Order: sequence, then structure tokens, then C-alpha cells
Amino acid sequence: MAISQQPVSPQPVHQPAPNRRPRRRKRKIALAVVVALAGIVAWYWRPMHEFGLTAASFGARVACPCRYISGRPLETCKDDFEEGMDLVFLSEDEEARSVTATVPLIASQTATFREGQGCVLEGWRD
Repeated sequence: MAISQQPVSPQPVHQPAPNRRPRRRKRKIALAVVVALAGIVAWYWRPMHEFGLTAASFGARVACPCRYISGRPLETCKDDFEEGMDLVFLSEDEEARSVTATVPLIASQTATFREGQGCVLEGWRD
């Protein structure tokens, strides 16, 4: 008696569908964080902008005479800043004899040296 061997078709293996809930949950959490941060920035924008404008104005007003009256290098003018002004960055325009202080993404202010008047800040724009 011969046993015939016929190929056995493999039984389909049931695999569960991939669980998409963790991915959706991560997206929802990320979206909630972005919305919360946007809300916080919108709520505190005015005080942040006013603080940034004040810090930039102070930085420009201190750095301009340091550079164009005292003749010190601009890099050393940050030594005259008050404590906590680490976010104020300085740049200069030697041709215009002006120093610009910037608080990134918030405010910028320029002080220009004028003969006989000293360093004068630009007017504030709202």
C-alpha cells in the first residue's frame, strides 16, 4: 500500500491587525502640547515682548557708548550688562556707527552714535 504524499497547503495564520491606538495617542498628545505652548505664548506675548524690548534697548544703550565713545571692542561691552541679560546679542554697523541689541524672536533695538548728542536709541514701534 503506497501512501501518496500530496502537498499540504499551509493553513492561513490569523495575525491580529496592528494596534494603531498608541500612534494615535502620541499624535493627540503632541497636538495637545503644541496647542498648549501656542496658548502660553499668546497669553504671555505682550509681557515677553515688553521685557525683550526693554532688555534690547538697555543692551543697545549700554553697548553703543562702550563701543563708540570708550572705543572698546564690542565683545567686551557685554561685561557691562546687568545680571540675567544672557539672551541679549549684540551686532554693530561700523559705517553707521550703531549697535543693535537683539533678544531672538522677540525684540531688537538700535542705538546710533551722533556727534554732539552721544548714543541715541531709535524710537519704539508698537
